[in-house]
Amino acid sequence: MKHALLVSVFVLATCGLVYELIAGAAASYLLGDSVTQFSTIIGAYLFSMGIGSWLSRYVGRGLIARFIQIEILVGVVGGLSSTILFVAFGQLPAFRLILYAVVALIGIGVGMEIPLLLRILKDQLQFKDLVAQVLSLDYVGALAASILFPIWLVPHLGLIRTSFLFGIANIGVALWTTWLFREHLPAARFFRVQGAAALVLLAAGFAGSAAISDFAEEGLYADEIIFFRTTAYQKIVVTREADDVRLYLNGHLQFSSRDEYRYHEALVHPGLAAVADPGRVLVLGGGDGLAVREILKDPRVREVRLVDLDPEMTRIFRDHASLSQLNGGALRSPKLRVTNADAFLWLEEAGDRYDFVVVDFPDPTNYSLSKLYTTSFYRRLARRLAEGGIAVIQSTSPLFARKSFWCIAETVRAAGLQAAPYHVYVPSFGEWGFVLASREAYRPPERFPEGLRFVSAATSRSFFEFPPDMAPVPVEANRLNHQVLVQYYDSEWKTINP
Repeated sequence: MKHALLVSVFVLATCGLVYELIAGAAASYLLGDSVTQFSTIIGAYLFSMGIGSWLSRYVGRGLIARFIQIEILVGVVGGLSSTILFVAFGQLPAFRLILYAVVALIGIGVGMEIPLLLRILKDQLQFKDLVAQVLSLDYVGALAASILFPIWLVPHLGLIRTSFLFGIANIGVALWTTWLFREHLPAARFFRVQGAAALVLLAAGFAGSAAISDFAEEGLYADEIIFFRTTAYQKIVVTREADDVRLYLNGHLQFSSRDEYRYHEALVHPGLAAVADPGRVLVLGGGDGLAVREILKDPRVREVRLVDLDPEMTRIFRDHASLSQLNGGALRSPKLRVTNADAFLWLEEAGDRYDFVVVDFPDPTNYSLSKLYTTSFYRRLARRLAEGGIAVIQSTSPLFARKSFWCIAETVRAAGLQAAPYHVYVPSFGEWGFVLASREAYRPPERFPEGLRFVSAATSRSFFEFPPDMAPVPVEANRLNHQVLVQYYDSEWKTINP
């Protein structure tokens, strides 16, 4: 019995941390700024565990019965937590209130588990051995959860199925406890019925998680979802309405097929056409292959290297029929070599130099993305530029996020490069900005590849003119140890989407 209960400690610790990670990941997907979400959720969860530990002192008689009921409660709420959060975000107001209520309820229950188990086991072990064994298994369980969650659970099961699986594990502990203490539990049959009902509910949820996910996602996106995948790095959603295909990463629109050509032509060609001999091109981010498609329109390009963190992103835009059609099969080009790696680390380790570099990352909504917009990153980028080379950087909206845009330009200059900011109008996004970075002053090209729908020598000259409402403003450079860009971005976009 002693060993069985100690194994239960390991299971409970794993479940408890998984619920915490699920809440943090879901909040990051839905609300952005992963540092803020994980920090506040961890704090609220630990505080709630403290409340639970304190409340456990008021459990007097019937320790085993109370422990079983708490396990059933934690199993049901924890198992349903992902479903509750995703459905609530799309269907109900006051999402944050629901988020922290779920976190608090789970935390209080988890906080009561260990104190009750210690009291249940106190007659079977000496106090010093009891505390040492219980706490060590608790920490080992937490380690197991922290490793399994990003490596296997999220990529293969997703958040909704993961929460159901660990809810089932909690219910399993409750049912196992009713059997271990069957001789000391007068109402064992009653608790088994409760546990069995909870088990059926969570097992049904696990089996129907795809339908639940579809329902939750439909509340977030107006159009039909044709592809949905949660990877170790992000949530990828592709929607379609008539001839309009849209890509969302963690809920943020990345492109609309109706006007993405404006964005990608403007991203690539003003810089690429200005390079005397762009034989070797590097793309950082841009796993959808749309920037590569534009690069391959220039016959002078001999080879392209694409570095994108998420292998699932490059795979689906290479193999999915509808999506590969958007990039014209660019990810299957013999000129292209794909590497799935963290661009920040890859730039430090890479030894090659490139004539043209496209930096097409998502907006700096959090600190993990903002590090790709720092002086440290741009200095690494500068070392990969060949003589006469140019880099172009996706730089958010100079109209809606004016400080953010000019912060990126200032950061490029602080890294020792010359910056040539410009902007275009993309209907899906409004005014959008880019920054060209090079060692020498930028000279606009007179010729562009044939077949472009938007960019030309005449139109491109107007890209570099800024009206008063988008003119430069005083900003700080974004540095790795002080990422002011996230603060600029968060404050500016909150006024647009409060």
